[in-house]
Amino acid sequence: MQTLFSVLLLISALGVIVSVLFQEGEEGGLGAIGGSAPESLFGSNRSTGKQAMLQRATVISAVVFIISTLVLAAR
Repeated sequence: MQTLFSVLLLISALGVIVSVLFQEGEEGGLGAIGGSAPESLFGSNRSTGKQAMLQRATVISAVVFIISTLVLAAR
């Protein structure tokens, strides 16, 4: 069981790191890797959908990370 939560902790930590890095800030940041213009890959209306998906992935990864950490700390 400890191995399962350790693997979940590792995967969720990587998920948080990647999803935060790909989110576009006020200045673009690493979110500009997808192209110079946000609408080039996802279309003009899907830019907000991409951000919403990344925010959702960040929240889910963070929740899994916290739960895994608490379970491992309790052992």
